[in-house]
Amino acid sequence: MNIIFIVDDSPVNLTKAKQALSGSYRVLTLLSAEKMFALIEKITPDLILLDIEMPGMDGFTALQKIKEDPKTKYIPVIFLTAYSDETREAHGLELGAVDFIAKPFSTPVLLNRIAHHLQIEDLINKQTELLRQRSMQLEQLNTSIISIIAELVENRDKLTCRHVERSTKYLRILINGMLERGIYTEELKEWDKEAAIASARLHDVGKITISDTILSKPGKLTKEEYEQIKTHALAGERIIDHMMMQTNGGIFLYYAKFFAGYHHEHWDGTGYPHGLSGEKIPLQGRIMALVDVYDALVSERVYKPPFSHEESANIIISEKGKHFDPHIVDVFSEIQGRFKVEVEGP
Repeated sequence: MNIIFIVDDSPVNLTKAKQALSGSYRVLTLLSAEKMFALIEKITPDLILLDIEMPGMDGFTALQKIKEDPKTKYIPVIFLTAYSDETREAHGLELGAVDFIAKPFSTPVLLNRIAHHLQIEDLINKQTELLRQRSMQLEQLNTSIISIIAELVENRDKLTCRHVERSTKYLRILINGMLERGIYTEELKEWDKEAAIASARLHDVGKITISDTILSKPGKLTKEEYEQIKTHALAGERIIDHMMMQTNGGIFLYYAKFFAGYHHEHWDGTGYPHGLSGEKIPLQGRIMALVDVYDALVSERVYKPPFSHEESANIIISEKGKHFDPHIVDVFSEIQGRFKVEVEGP
């Protein structure tokens, strides 16, 4: 049964309204807006009937407060008032009221108007839930597509087996560590963290443009081959740009572009492809840079054995302020044990 609050400083009006509605709704009567706000902390109504002229907090002020609170802003409010004129109605509707009912009211009119607005609210809630479900389905589809593309790229690069999977785990550890320690939290809290971590799987998507001969070469690359490998960052940025144009963007691709295009930039400006330095490098790139190098160090390659976690951590820390953002390195230094557990197990 729908819950309706009736807020009016007149006990007579409250009794009359409750008698009119009690057969159809659960009705709670309140003599002031202040009492309404005390009760609304415990019970959320489906609709509020609100008087305008009340001692203490008037109806307009109460409506403003209702609409300012995310927990109550969507509750429909109907003004139930003896004072009705165009100026007052316009002001009330501007503040967010859904209707005005003049006192003295007739029971059929009151019931019909309330039923109408509750039906509208129910329809809005159903449509909102439907949109939420569709959004979740699209998000799952995006995640699946990203995973498939990332796997296709990684399957071509035989030398970096499971790099995407491992780097995704390291990325989550590092981002969580930064949030815990208040490093770049203002920006990180604006991220959809799960979307960002999932999109990072595309950071090497540009390697799809590199020949198999170079990607699978068992020995050291020549200078020319290395220059060719370096083009994958810019190629990845272009590929994701193209995907964004074809799909009207999306938060996944927005994050993916920065991971792909900037994870080889260096804090001191000596990286590629843009040669950016410091905080001019997008945060996604600065975080991924450390994660990417760490995984390369602790992983076996045909041209080198895996370094231990300790050796790898020392190399990362030695590059503080050079290759890597010093603030992110400080976080890594404090939480490196979590990385070690991923590499060596508990």
